Amino acid sequence: MGHTITAASARLVDIAVETERTDAVQSFVKQETIFVDVTTSDGLHGRGYSYTIGTGGRAVLSMLRDHLIPLLIGEEADRIEAVWHRLFASTRATTTGAITSLALAAVDTALWDVACQRAALPLWRLAGGFRRDVPLYDTEGGWLHLSTEALVEGALASQRTGLNGVKVKVGKPRGSEDLERLQAVRDAVGDDFDIMVDANQSMTSAEAIRRAHLWKDLDLGWIEEPLPADDIEGHARLTRSTSTPIAVGESMYSIAQFREYLDRGAASIVQVDVARVGGITPWLKVAHMAEAYNVSVCPHFLMEIHVSLVAAVPNGRYVEHIPQLRAITRTEMSIEDGRALAPESIGLGIDWDDDAIDDRVVE
Repeated sequence: MGHTITAASARLVDIAVETERTDAVQSFVKQETIFVDVTTSDGLHGRGYSYTIGTGGRAVLSMLRDHLIPLLIGEEADRIEAVWHRLFASTRATTTGAITSLALAAVDTALWDVACQRAALPLWRLAGGFRRDVPLYDTEGGWLHLSTEALVEGALASQRTGLNGVKVKVGKPRGSEDLERLQAVRDAVGDDFDIMVDANQSMTSAEAIRRAHLWKDLDLGWIEEPLPADDIEGHARLTRSTSTPIAVGESMYSIAQFREYLDRGAASIVQVDVARVGGITPWLKVAHMAEAYNVSVCPHFLMEIHVSLVAAVPNGRYVEHIPQLRAITRTEMSIEDGRALAPESIGLGIDWDDDAIDDRVVE
């Protein structure tokens, strides 16, 4: 019998945003961060986490405290698949859905932290170890409220630091407004620099097709979340209508949803989010499934953990640069020559500042 879980707890911590963040449908007001800490019978301590961007944190915490945490005691920590499926089955009435997936992710990442410690390996090596350094693009300079001049300034700053690209939010009332902003960025950075756009599910299929045609000469890296995530057929029609890759995944909460998109040819880029899909265990399954379809993985947000996961798999293409944990960590993600380096420290590779976390506990 393996080493069992002897203690487990969950907490909710609020982290203020580092800069104003707006898109076509919402503002990012704060990161509600859900932590799970586990202790095993051989004295190891693992910490996992997930998040929401301003609503639902207490619902995730309640799911953990009322239902999932009690089930962990006595489970074998190194049987991660068994634990994941037992917890998933215990919440059958609320699956597939955001609250359950976010709760499962906090547990699953904690168990992977323990597994890395037991193996004395960093996450990127234990999860596959394809390469250590991965390309990085910036989102912090591309928010929708920024002026065209600010977008250009941010893109040039990213280019000067050696990053490989930038993402610009779209969804202005008229397509010509988006085009003017994007054209200014393209003119400033030149052709040898990636520009991605993100509509945050704000468009209809017809409007997305129209705008993709309007932007066709900009050589965009991808169009992200143009339509609501449950409109698979709309994404399929859009993908067939344009040569610009279509990126989806941040608003999908199960492996099966990704399978449906890939089967239908509705996703050119997979943006699976480790928190929203239910943890590292399902994240890796989605990444390997995407590899079978010859599709790249460019995950959403959470750069501090995604750097290790993108480094682990052969089809990991990009990490999104949005710093959000600096207030509760002692060190930052390493960047060299515009590329992110997966940490070599044992475990998830996130250097938590316990005092700073304690100061921000909400519940």
